[in-house]
Amino acid sequence: MDFPFSLFFLLGIDRFWLLETSFINNLTPLGYKFVILLLYLSSSSNFKPLEEENFDIVEEMSRRHPKFERRLPKRIILMRHGESQGNLDMSAYTTTPDYRIPLTPLGAEQARAAGRGIREAVSEGGRAPGWKVYFYVSPYERTRSTLREIGRAFPKERILGVREECRIREQDFGNFQVEERMKVIKETRQRFGRFFFRFPEGESAADVFDRVASFMESLWRDIDMKRIDQDENSETNLVIVSHGLTTRVFLMKWFKWTVDQFERLNNLENCEFRVMQLGPGGEYSLLIHHTQEELERWGMSPEMIADQQWRATANRGTWNEDCSWYLTSFFDGLEDSEDPDGERNGENEL
Repeated sequence: MDFPFSLFFLLGIDRFWLLETSFINNLTPLGYKFVILLLYLSSSSNFKPLEEENFDIVEEMSRRHPKFERRLPKRIILMRHGESQGNLDMSAYTTTPDYRIPLTPLGAEQARAAGRGIREAVSEGGRAPGWKVYFYVSPYERTRSTLREIGRAFPKERILGVREECRIREQDFGNFQVEERMKVIKETRQRFGRFFFRFPEGESAADVFDRVASFMESLWRDIDMKRIDQDENSETNLVIVSHGLTTRVFLMKWFKWTVDQFERLNNLENCEFRVMQLGPGGEYSLLIHHTQEELERWGMSPEMIADQQWRATANRGTWNEDCSWYLTSFFDGLEDSEDPDGERNGENEL
């Protein structure tokens, strides 16, 4: 029964119609995995796997068909690397390629402390018995070294795996960097805007956004294909060891922050991390682990805080209704309702 069902997908038959058929109930577990694979393979022509429509399709399949179950990680933790030689002395970039810049001794110490902090968070102070971690790491020397020091806090049995991921690397500033020239360029970036400014021979934050979005597609595919966690009795935590701007861009994409909201945020300190924790309604929020005061100091606006508060407790699907303030940031003078004839309130009055 799996092969004809997959043909329906390839022929473009409506996906929600397929959910209504009894046909899907006869699929084997392998067939369900194949369905998810087809959903992602078709992303180039019909839809993207991270769009709300497709998240809802997977969620609806889980609800209607118990054989299919999406198990989300309990936490997604994003961390900036420890202090590097480039953070200490900008002239290091004139002789050493960015990807080879090493940690300082302080950076290694920061990473070891962060590892203990992450373990404290995922183990809930030792109260959570079945927790495990899976790591994604940027290929740069400073992030790899940071991960190595973080790993000292975890026994081998708690580590599900690790993957080097090029798409979460640092923003590309060009090749060897001339110190005085880079100071002028970064001053120009401040005037132009951090998100759209592209470094000569390098990237803009908008470019980083595009490759982070691609990484997220792979992340969801790993989750849906159960490549990360095969033990249903364990509690999975993803730890992404990356860079300051890349981390902010990841969160911007995930939480649908605007460019203006992105521009508000300060860079994370070395080895500072942000914890996205899964709430009871199936949404991730920063306000389960972090305090409101901490997020305000980071630069989050009252609207961004309100969104995180909603995500901490809300059920999926009610965001537009519960967070109507978001619409007013794009539109002026929205009416609450229309009259029965479809005319806006007051427009037919003489």
